[in-house]
Amino acid sequence: MRRGRFVLAFLAIYLIWGSTYLAISVAVESIPPLAMMSVRSLAAGLILLAWSRRSVHTLDASAWRAAFIAGALLFLLSHGSLAWAELRVPSGVAALLGATTPLWLALIDWRWGSGHVPGWFGRAGLAVGFAGVALLVAPEWGGAPTGAAIANVAIVGAALAWAAGSVYGRGAPLPRDVRLSTAVQLLAGSAWLAAASIAMGEWRTFSPARVTTESVAAVLYLIVFGSVVAFTAYVWLLRVTTASMVGTHAYVNPIVAVALGAALGGERITVMTIVSAITIVGGVILVLIDKTRPGGTESAIAAVESSHGPQRVAVNP
Repeated sequence: MRRGRFVLAFLAIYLIWGSTYLAISVAVESIPPLAMMSVRSLAAGLILLAWSRRSVHTLDASAWRAAFIAGALLFLLSHGSLAWAELRVPSGVAALLGATTPLWLALIDWRWGSGHVPGWFGRAGLAVGFAGVALLVAPEWGGAPTGAAIANVAIVGAALAWAAGSVYGRGAPLPRDVRLSTAVQLLAGSAWLAAASIAMGEWRTFSPARVTTESVAAVLYLIVFGSVVAFTAYVWLLRVTTASMVGTHAYVNPIVAVALGAALGGERITVMTIVSAITIVGGVILVLIDKTRPGGTESAIAAVESSHGPQRVAVNP
């Protein structure tokens, strides 16, 4: 029974999180991107808040302040930018650019986090991974910047924001209960996204009558499966196996996303896309290998998880 749960949990974080890029692409076809992400974050936050209702009394002003800082990074700048960009680029390309998150995490953790200096594997991984990004975006930058080129930059910036928010959350005064911690970050992120949506004038051009059944289904999928089911599987896996093994989703998700984009979204896979995918994923693998070597950050992560359980985990795209 436990082995079956283990396999199902990994399938959840591999396949569901890999499929969220296509789901976002479908959702924003008829729903404004920032508004859509706000609704998704609000619904998922309320579900998790209800799930952790016994711990709500532990919230204080410092926890909410930290939640709004993390929410701005993780959901406004990361999820919001990603949804906006997917109006302009295929979901598979978005997933490959989003796969740079572990590379940004390594850089930020080196400079402002644990202070772990990347070894040769880590440095090679950073170089290879960002070279893959350059290969992927180069065709869009042949002339004057286009909408797709700006969207590519936005997605890489979203990955950077996600990494910054993740590192910030490690030491922030957020609730110890992981469900409550994620709930308040989602709710704070929803507020940021709603404010940005209003500021961008999304509601002035939005017509509920034009919302398609496919977009509604995609939002529901993102809420239930992307934010709750896969998140629960992720938290459980962090309790029963190593962080490095769970972290393998970082290089499986983009492969799943590219395949689904081609199979279900009619997205074209070019030779350059394949080469870039191999290069970016290869760089991520090298960085993750470097973190598990002696002197890496895996031991520190394991120590935190063994003493307190997984803390302040945020929901993936």
